[in-house]
Amino acid sequence: MHIHTSDQPILNLGFGGYTCNWGVHIAGLYESEAERDAVLFGYLSQGDRDGDLQGYCPTERTSDDFRQAFSQYCPDCVPHLDDPNRFQLTSARDLYYPDGTFSPWAMDDGLNDFYADSQRDGPRNIRATAEMVWALEAIPGVEHLMAYESRLNYFIPGKPWISICLYNLTKFSGATIMDVLRTHPYTISGGIITENPYYQDPDQWLAENAPEFLPAARQSEH
Repeated sequence: MHIHTSDQPILNLGFGGYTCNWGVHIAGLYESEAERDAVLFGYLSQGDRDGDLQGYCPTERTSDDFRQAFSQYCPDCVPHLDDPNRFQLTSARDLYYPDGTFSPWAMDDGLNDFYADSQRDGPRNIRATAEMVWALEAIPGVEHLMAYESRLNYFIPGKPWISICLYNLTKFSGATIMDVLRTHPYTISGGIITENPYYQDPDQWLAENAPEFLPAARQSEH
């Protein structure tokens, strides 16, 4: 089944028989490891077959646990797990708060640099995914996570990029999940992808909830 998410080329999501278009930001909601991995492993193995540049941030499991489980699921993927030009396995600290503080502005800079570098040798499709339970820790700046999630809806559209942000429904509060829904235009739940009726355009969400992270706010700093 095809879910029309943009006017960009089509990609195979790798689970449930779904296809969508590049340039999309999705919340993956789940209640069990099995539910999470059915989506995650299908998504990553399809990306490997398609030759996409893939990034994954495990939080609920160690990198070694992931490698072992994923290698059993996709033996053909094993040679690429240590090739940074095909697959990048990154810790939450290294990705989200390398200096000990989480900042949406720093994330903007890091993502823009990563994207520019990824395209230096020619066009490249990018699949990114992360388990978000790291955000339940007492990390300075983590209260701005949803501002970052909303701002991703400026960054991702128009690029050969797909992000699936994985949220464990048994660990996050209902209030947080409502903010997740307001900042992701599409959701996966029970392995089913749907357009999210609760989604708010980043201009609207940021104006109402985090006006200091509107684009004009940063421009005024320079």
